[in-house]
Amino acid sequence: MVLGVWQEKEAGDRRSWEDEMQMGFFFDQSRCDGCFTCIVACKDWHDIPAGPASWMRVACVEKGRYPQPFVAFLVMPCYHCARPACAAACPADAITKRGEDGIVVVDKERCLGKGPCQACLEACPYGAPQFALEDGAKMEKCDLCLDRLTEGKRPICVEACPMRALDAGPLEELRRIHGDGQCAEGFSWRDAVGPSVLFKAKVDERGLAIRSVELVPRPTP
Repeated sequence: MVLGVWQEKEAGDRRSWEDEMQMGFFFDQSRCDGCFTCIVACKDWHDIPAGPASWMRVACVEKGRYPQPFVAFLVMPCYHCARPACAAACPADAITKRGEDGIVVVDKERCLGKGPCQACLEACPYGAPQFALEDGAKMEKCDLCLDRLTEGKRPICVEACPMRALDAGPLEELRRIHGDGQCAEGFSWRDAVGPSVLFKAKVDERGLAIRSVELVPRPTP
């Protein structure tokens, strides 16, 4: 069995996270069965109220037709891009990329909020910035569970996944353990931003056309 980054660290690799320059995600699409435990765990851990804001989302990709359908799922947190479009677009400089680990964070005190501005959401090709329903709601998003990382714990989505489809850690270590896959059903790689995510894709051997892509939770109109 291949050990994940966190399992290897628990087995003896004690290097500090602060020594790494870019943290990111690995997602094994072939293992994910669409249970949405990652969404529920994220909302619960971060105490996110019921509503449209969800730091973890899952896209459901459907191809083909009965009796030979093809279904794949794609996790959609913030991918903590190498060149985050959200940060470049923010007129208040409320979004920054941490130099010590590459995690993209938001300063809610500086954020102009929903209504006056949603430039970050418009700029992000992956829809990571999230806003609650009320006018003036400040942007929020996945921060790779910084509170847990500082305590040496795994992000809550990684910890909660019953299929062990998620891993997180320094990108170089993720590449060494899981490979350098950049393709997955429903995902579009953007060189302009450089998402910090790696994949093991679920393979559609028949090359079927996509029939639908549904996002969970559904975005508010």
